[in-house]
Amino acid sequence: MRPGAACTLKALFCILASACAWYSGYLLAEFIPDAPLSHAVYSIQSIGDRPVLKAPAPKRQKCDHWTSCPPNTYAYRLLSGGGRNKYAKICFEDELLIGEKTGNVGRGINIAIVNYMTGKVIATQYFDMYEGDNSGPMTKFIEGAPAKSLLFMVTHDDGSSRLKEDAKKALEALGSKEIRNMKFRSSWVFLTAKGFELPAGIQREKINHSDNTKNRYSGWPAEIQIEGCISRETS
Repeated sequence: MRPGAACTLKALFCILASACAWYSGYLLAEFIPDAPLSHAVYSIQSIGDRPVLKAPAPKRQKCDHWTSCPPNTYAYRLLSGGGRNKYAKICFEDELLIGEKTGNVGRGINIAIVNYMTGKVIATQYFDMYEGDNSGPMTKFIEGAPAKSLLFMVTHDDGSSRLKEDAKKALEALGSKEIRNMKFRSSWVFLTAKGFELPAGIQREKINHSDNTKNRYSGWPAEIQIEGCISRETS
């Protein structure tokens, strides 16, 4: 083939390829509408402006329970003290009966008495069992609770050093199984009733002894708790 003819063929091929490329672009532009492309660009640009969807915060339950109590029940939570600044708490129907915020918690055995029929607090008091002679007054306080009462008890610091026999017998009469096992700085919580029986299956008592090899705090055992729901109807 002559050199001139070869050049002519190359030129025609280039022109044909250019025409095909132009025509393909034209068809592509005709079949793809402008709106989706512009919308896609806008969507990319506005990602940062869109609100971020978040899961709703879990609803707070009475006395900080994980789940709500059934209807026609009382919610309660008993927490012993743990460490010098971890004060004991007694919560009933989302009301703090004893605690640091209410200013009525102290060293020893903390007690709250509640009217079972109305759910109203009758009295709260703490009894120092490390100093002073408070075992007798505590016994009178417990025995003075009226019928149809709920009694909640928690320790903070030491609840045993000056606890005398009369108080131990009074607590045993209310169903305590651990009061004679209480030692120096044992964490103890106790739920009981006077004048009626608590529903079966309710945890009523818990104890944790001070052990220097296991204590969570220096010289102090970990706090313990009991929480649950009590039916408003007597069994």
